Amino acid sequence: MNVFGLDVCTVCIPIIIATLTVGFVTLLIALRFYVAISCGVCKNNRTMEGKTIIITGANGGIGKETARDLARRKARVIMACRNLETAEAARKEISEETGNNDIIVKKLDLGSLQSVRDFAADILKTEERIDILIHNAGMALAFKGATSVDGIELTMATNHYGPFLLTHLLIDKIKASTPARIVIVASELYRLASVNVNKLNPVGSFPAAYLYYVSKYANIYFARELARRLDGTGVTVNSLHPGMIDSGIWRNVPFPLNYPMMAITKGFFKTTKQGAQTTLHVATDPELENVSGKYYMDCKERGLSNAAQDMEKARKIWEESIKLVKLTDSDPKI
Repeated sequence: MNVFGLDVCTVCIPIIIATLTVGFVTLLIALRFYVAISCGVCKNNRTMEGKTIIITGANGGIGKETARDLARRKARVIMACRNLETAEAARKEISEETGNNDIIVKKLDLGSLQSVRDFAADILKTEERIDILIHNAGMALAFKGATSVDGIELTMATNHYGPFLLTHLLIDKIKASTPARIVIVASELYRLASVNVNKLNPVGSFPAAYLYYVSKYANIYFARELARRLDGTGVTVNSLHPGMIDSGIWRNVPFPLNYPMMAITKGFFKTTKQGAQTTLHVATDPELENVSGKYYMDCKERGLSNAAQDMEKARKIWEESIKLVKLTDSDPKI
């Protein structure tokens, strides 16, 4: 019998299949082991009592685990979520588990500029301080894209423009709460993309999955430029890669690709608790009190690509973002 151009006896075929199977299983086990041993762990036990922390997308995934941990640390946690039903269920679960009743759910749809403004106005009216703002919420579409109510590509609107606008609207309150931190959940997947400063609203121009990578790249540019502008104010800004996570962000993968994707995420991705560790590290570690403009992965500082360190490009994206989110002269400036 001829296999891959080689003559192979019939008796040898089962042996070859068995060898390949064992090799494949061994590789999967090795990958799983690597994921387990490479996970960073937030080791500090710092209490956050007296701190007010906003977490976007806290109704599920790593946002929920971040909220759970911070609630356990006695923080006042504001869960900023689009789906109020699942957010309220998460709030109840976390409150009962941690004994912390100072957990608030507020409506926020980052894909709507008006929703962002309504949320910010509510926060400015009801909260005395904002010690930490965690931009955690994210959207990942698969192939078919979508457009926000404001005519902005939905992935970019949710992952970049919504957080950009929200930060501007809350910045004065954050500055008044110093020392304060802004934490931006980005992704190593930015390395698979590039950001075209001449097409920052890429409606219908790329597969939706690719635009997730673009939005994460924009997150990193945003974090670096924001850190530069806030230097010396007492507000630090850092971004991070949480790892590849078994979370609901992959629910938009269509059939039949959803089944192998599910197998991969369940078998080899980090759990949501593991994925929250770097966010918690950046948000709480006392040693990062004066550290800003850095990028973290597995609770350690990591380097960025040369392109991601292009501050002129970061500035251009910032200026174009101001136009797309329609900041007015009466809005706070950074």
